[in-house]
Amino acid sequence: MAWRWRYENANGGEVTEGVPPVEAFTSQADAESWLGENWRELLAAGVERVTLLEDDRVEYAGMSLREE
Repeated sequence: MAWRWRYENANGGEVTEGVPPVEAFTSQADAESWLGENWRELLAAGVERVTLLEDDRVEYAGMSLREE
C-alpha cells in the first residue's frame, strides 16, 4: 500500500505547480513525519491544506497547514 499527500489550495482545489513532487510512503507514520518536516515549504508554495491518501482511500482530508 502506498501513502501520499494531496496538496490543496484554500478552496480545496489540487495544487500541482511549484510544489515538491508527490512522494509515495510505505506507512502512514512516514508520510506524517515527512509532512512535519516540510509543511512550511508547502505553505510557502501556496498549499493551504493537505489530504492523506492510502492508495485511493482518504484517511483524512482538508488538514490546514496554518498554525491556529
